[in-house]
Amino acid sequence: MAPTIAVSSAHTKPHHVSEGADVLKKRNEELEKELKRSLEREDKMKKELERAWERLRVAEEAEERLCSQLGELEAEAVDQARAYRVRTMSLMEQLHSAHKLLEETSISLSNPQSPLRGHV
Repeated sequence: MAPTIAVSSAHTKPHHVSEGADVLKKRNEELEKELKRSLEREDKMKKELERAWERLRVAEEAEERLCSQLGELEAEAVDQARAYRVRTMSLMEQLHSAHKLLEETSISLSNPQSPLRGHV
């Protein structure tokens, strides 16, 4: 038997090469789709992060305003407490003077030798 030479045409591809290329092409398409989904998820996460940063900024500004208002209210409360204490001390002094006057008057009225009683 004589050896046989097989000649393949340049226009035809072996069957197994064509299947491998199809598999690679399909896998490449799948990877491209996955990359697209991944980029979309990344974009979505970036937008969510930006919204979270904005909410944080607004919350921090609100906290600063509240702290400022609280400081003002504390200062006002201290002023009111001081004024209340001054008023209370004044009223206590007046009450003490009134008690003292009542005691003196009571002693004078109950003492028969009081100069006021003799003139009545």
